[in-house]
Amino acid sequence: MLSIADALESILASIPTLGAERVSLDDALGRALAAPVFARHDAPPFDASAMDGWAVRTVDLAGASDAAPSTLEANGESRAGGEWPAPITPRTAMRIFTGAPVPEGADAVVMQEDVDAQGSLVRFRRAPPRGAHIRSRGEDLAVGAEILALGARVGAGEIALLASQGVTSVDVLRAPRVAVLVNGDELRDPGEPARAGTIFDSNGPTIAAAVREAGGVAIRIPRAPDELEALTTRVREGLLADALVVCGGVSVGDHDLVHLALAAAGVEARFWKVAMKPGKPLTFGLAGTTPVFGLPGNPVSAWVTFELFVRPALRRMMGDPRPFRRVIEVELGHAHRRSTGRIELARARLEWRDGRAIASIGGKQGSGSTQSIANVDALLILPAEIGTFEPGARVPAMLLREGSDASPFA
Repeated sequence: MLSIADALESILASIPTLGAERVSLDDALGRALAAPVFARHDAPPFDASAMDGWAVRTVDLAGASDAAPSTLEANGESRAGGEWPAPITPRTAMRIFTGAPVPEGADAVVMQEDVDAQGSLVRFRRAPPRGAHIRSRGEDLAVGAEILALGARVGAGEIALLASQGVTSVDVLRAPRVAVLVNGDELRDPGEPARAGTIFDSNGPTIAAAVREAGGVAIRIPRAPDELEALTTRVREGLLADALVVCGGVSVGDHDLVHLALAAAGVEARFWKVAMKPGKPLTFGLAGTTPVFGLPGNPVSAWVTFELFVRPALRRMMGDPRPFRRVIEVELGHAHRRSTGRIELARARLEWRDGRAIASIGGKQGSGSTQSIANVDALLILPAEIGTFEPGARVPAMLLREGSDASPFA
């Protein structure tokens, strides 16, 4: 059996990067840039006021103080989106608002809190330094500067930056089209007549949702029965996508036919079985450059192996330079006992106390308990050699949700 680290290395070394496509800015969220983006405009595009106050010439306020204030005549106004202001004249001050252009001739802005305005006269109690409260043209960005690098992941902040430059569309790496194939005679869909010994298919909806959550496009292939020819046909259909994920049939039972179907469809097996719990019978292979993942049929095992192996592979296909979930150290809020021998990915809830993450491992950790993967915040990574954990033990946790029940400002 491979270690988790070796299995990941084998997968990620085989993952192709997809081609580029141009999408609207609204559709770029979560995608990786296929080309760097350069500033089209200076930011700010003109000398702008950083405060509400008065635009002045510092030479007119030399020596101003509380004891000897200087008085200037109010003349004109500059506001964001208004008429372009006229040049300032000697011994005058112009009313100015945040974001408005600084009039020609002015070299400082004095905050309105630091002046006394009475009618057409404005008294200043101190002399401002040159450039006070002025954002110079191009101070944030100059035309031609690289604002986002190749591979940058687009989030809300990146969209703000792009929008501020008038960008309406960007080149991103294409989202992978991922075929999801579930097999098993024991499965049925909601609405189908009940048959003895059958259960509802949860893997199909789960893995398709996980693909979409990772940023891919999920394509549901019609479910295959436990029959080699039919399963091979479905596999070939799935290989038309950018990646194929097969759920179930990868173990050693007489009716586990996925290995045979993958081989018949031309998939070259790279490995089978990973030293982990749950999810040991994971398989991975390639059909040309198309990655193929065979996940266990148990719902928990399928979901966990998707999170550990398929999700980062899809993110890598999209060019994400940080394809992995974030890992933090947490404290166990209770004692926990387990069998040793394999790394275990325990499903847990997190509670934040005084800036510390306290983990509670769910009571049902069996690979068939779909209840154990609902309302889960993290997968705790329990070392293979440790079977007893005391309250307060510190373990790494792979975060599935970034939220917290505790305010950082409490």
